[in-house]
Amino acid sequence: MRIEYVKGKKKGKIMLYALSTCIWCKKTKELLSKLGVEYSYIFVDLLQDKDKDQVMNEVEKCNPRRSFPTVVINDDVCVVGYQEDQIKEALDI
Repeated sequence: MRIEYVKGKKKGKIMLYALSTCIWCKKTKELLSKLGVEYSYIFVDLLQDKDKDQVMNEVEKCNPRRSFPTVVINDDVCVVGYQEDQIKEALDI
């Protein structure tokens, strides 16, 4: 499974679950980069069956609708959709 890592300021564990073709996922990724924070991301639509099922189960734990983008911060805060203010608040920026 290919999880990408982006270097930046450590603001906790940030994981972005995204689709490679989703404009809102792209905007969320750009926002995290613009904020200069360290984060990881994975394009769920590019995964193979077994890995995709595993990741979708992870997404469903905090986002029952299983929609994208889904940002998980420190395993306890979940931001669904492109929500700039919520992401900034969760990261204390």
